[in-house]
Amino acid sequence: MNTSSGTPLWIRILRVAFGVLTIVALVWIPLRELDSPTYSIANFFSYFTIESNVLAVVVLLIGGLSDPHSRRWQVFRGAATLYMVITGLVYAVLLADVDVMLTDQWINVVLHRLIPIVMLVDWVLVPVALRLSAGLIGGWLVFPVLYGVYSLVRGPIVDWYPYPFLDPREQGYGPLAVGLVILVAVFVLLALAIALLGAVAGRWRRPKPV
Repeated sequence: MNTSSGTPLWIRILRVAFGVLTIVALVWIPLRELDSPTYSIANFFSYFTIESNVLAVVVLLIGGLSDPHSRRWQVFRGAATLYMVITGLVYAVLLADVDVMLTDQWINVVLHRLIPIVMLVDWVLVPVALRLSAGLIGGWLVFPVLYGVYSLVRGPIVDWYPYPFLDPREQGYGPLAVGLVILVAVFVLLALAIALLGAVAGRWRRPKPV
């Protein structure tokens, strides 16, 4: 399967379908709770899960509707895939029993489990052999790092943190810093895995390098 000759139509149709499903899942709770005086739309969109799923929607819909092939687009597609893999793994390991404002089980499944798998499978089915470099991995990790900074700066201002591992109020800044260093190390390994997976799948399916 060669991305240079065009992604198969069935994959593009599935991309659009999953993109639309993700949009529905993203707007369902905000629309339902918008009139609630205790609901915060700012807090909702301050979750990494929500932000990474928004990026996934962009990749799925553009990939399905126009199927671009430029290197810049494939780097962006790889980044969105990485963020969704992070979302799925962090949820499974650290957040499965934590309230993350997704009270509807089907939304929880779509955003935390289904779409991470969809993005990863899409990355394998339509692989791109990007050149592995520190610049590529570092570029992919800019968003998670900026997200962590944003959450730590905003947290004291609004007295709210999206995730327990980003909340220093009970654990203190020392343990929090250690935990974040470990998370960053894990994210680096995941970024390397995504890049290598694309390269291996790319050689297997013999796509044109970008």
